[in-house]
Amino acid sequence: MCGGQGTRLAADVEKPLYEISGEPMIDRVLDALADSRIDRITCAVSPHTPATRQLLSARSVDVLDTPGDGYVEDLMVALDTLDRPVLTATSDLPLLSGEVIDDVLDRRPTGSTTVCVPTVVKRLLGVSVDLATDDDGRRVSPTGLNVVAETDSDARVLSHDIRLAVNVNEPDDARIAEAIACG
Repeated sequence: MCGGQGTRLAADVEKPLYEISGEPMIDRVLDALADSRIDRITCAVSPHTPATRQLLSARSVDVLDTPGDGYVEDLMVALDTLDRPVLTATSDLPLLSGEVIDDVLDRRPTGSTTVCVPTVVKRLLGVSVDLATDDDGRRVSPTGLNVVAETDSDARVLSHDIRLAVNVNEPDDARIAEAIACG
């Protein structure tokens, strides 16, 4: 998913093109997907991300246009056109790696799966927390990496991997991602 404007980042580039360690976040996510066992990549863009669309034309990926009505709405458009199961990944996960993706795929149960991190991990890192829910008595936050299958389920994969805990939504998130990427 790479159709977001990134208004909270207050940057002069589209969110997927925001650079961490000198590389656009979308390139970092695409490299992670290419390094995983995922065999086909489709990028969902919107009218808000024309420069991202142009960058993607140089990559070996399919591009899908969505209306740009918001993450959930655009995700639904994308899912209506793709065969399931589908691994979804947001373009704001610049620390993602193929190893992390494959680990999630190995650990996920049958059916749709939400990948979460303990909210305390996000708080300890100092990154923003947009959503937190209860899971067996602890607070967890979705990571932006999910598997959507034919069958719905409330399955979750819980990871303590900080590479999944850093979604770049705000300038402080970008600074933290930069520090970890360079560390």
